Amino acid sequence: MKKNGKRYQESEKLIDKSKVYPIAEAMDVLVKMPKAKFDETVELHVKLGVDSKHADQQVRGTTVLPHGTGKTQKVLVFAKGPKAEEAVKAGADYVGAEELIPKIEKENWFDYDVIVATPDMMGVVGRLGKVLGPKGLMPNPKSGTVTMDVTKAVQEIKSGKVEYRLDKTNIIHLGFGKVSFGKDKLVENYDAIMGAIIKAKPAAAKGQYIKSVAISTTMGPSMYIDQK
Repeated sequence: MKKNGKRYQESEKLIDKSKVYPIAEAMDVLVKMPKAKFDETVELHVKLGVDSKHADQQVRGTTVLPHGTGKTQKVLVFAKGPKAEEAVKAGADYVGAEELIPKIEKENWFDYDVIVATPDMMGVVGRLGKVLGPKGLMPNPKSGTVTMDVTKAVQEIKSGKVEYRLDKTNIIHLGFGKVSFGKDKLVENYDAIMGAIIKAKPAAAKGQYIKSVAISTTMGPSMYIDQK
């Protein structure tokens, strides 16, 4: 959306740019903004005082949001035999093994949001590293997506599990709900994700850990949040 669009300008008028907002007040402002034609995602942007170039300062993990993300995640599970059957029962959208490789590589098939794999399938999935890596789809033990407990993995993802991870500029970006959730549910989701990020502070991180926190809707202006 153009920054000079009418709705953006109307939204901007509600924000005091010189202010750092308590989260509850920020959500009050956010839900009063002029509505888009679709249910916008509420996004979080957290700048951390770490250096992601160092392995011991990586911040990455998952948490289940109490009210989910408002988006039903499609899950692809790489598994065979009983584990494949288990994945189907758990509600996975797609389940398969080697036969999926050409479909992903040659047909550009990406009709899913998260990939789960049993450890024995990682040799197969690894062959897709160049395709899945840049899209952030590579299964990873740290995010609970390389596991023998496929039932738990699929159910958690379906119930609103989100992954947070640093980008190259040491910022975590993620969606944590929809505008239609209303203030109270958004505040609870925000508290859950910020609590997880604070807990994940690496021992090697020195100085101020949370540099800044901002929230915005998909198409709206940002507000800075007080993290005291």
